[in-house]
Amino acid sequence: MSNILNLIVADKRLEVGLRKQLIPIKQLEESVLFERQSPSLSKRLINSTSGLITEHKRRSPSKNCINQNFNTQDVAKGYESAGACGMSVLTDMKYFGGSLEDLLTSRASSEMPLIRKEFIIDTYQIIEAKAYGADVILLIASILSRNQIQVFSTLAQRLGMEVLLEVHNENELNKSIMPSLNMIGVNNRNLKTFEVNLETSKILSKLIPDEFVKISESGIRLVEDIKCLQTYGYKGFLIGENFMKTENPGASAAAFIKQLNR
Repeated sequence: MSNILNLIVADKRLEVGLRKQLIPIKQLEESVLFERQSPSLSKRLINSTSGLITEHKRRSPSKNCINQNFNTQDVAKGYESAGACGMSVLTDMKYFGGSLEDLLTSRASSEMPLIRKEFIIDTYQIIEAKAYGADVILLIASILSRNQIQVFSTLAQRLGMEVLLEVHNENELNKSIMPSLNMIGVNNRNLKTFEVNLETSKILSKLIPDEFVKISESGIRLVEDIKCLQTYGYKGFLIGENFMKTENPGASAAAFIKQLNR
């Protein structure tokens, strides 16, 4: 695990411990959104020609500030009207400037599937994701054991959510493959160096069993990148910074999809 990941996970344990004291699980389970039926992101990706997953992201450890000015509601509505298959919402405050309120606002503003993008290290965060309107949880293989992935993914599916597992290399992929996952995302960013290389997706594509929807994450900037990755069996493409750093993320996404579908 890289140093930055170690720091994030250590801080996350403290944060989750505090949240558990503030809002008990029973209170989360009484949320009006807890009984909501989640739309399937994996099905949308399979049936889509673009496979675009957009992202609400204010900043990151590697890029610092991306965009602090946007109204979350406008971003979610813009992405949905652009025709995105779903949206990933960063809920980590310390390193990414996100919050659970961003997830709640996105849910109130759109019908598309929402991914809670978070460093999940505790079952509490999965129940929290459901209570705040997420349809998909992200599990990061590099910070979890095989047993944790199994426990977390099984709980998410029992709550009616889908599971996107993120891997960076073959070892992470091999330890993580199990039936309780829906989608496998290959992150093209090396967490130690922060360098991005789309070859990672190409190399790992043939190792991902066909029953999982394949998603490529990070470093996708051009329509040509997606067209190339589609030939490797990828159905989903997560693009965050590329749209968030423009004046109008929704309009940028719409133009991108239009170009892709030409």
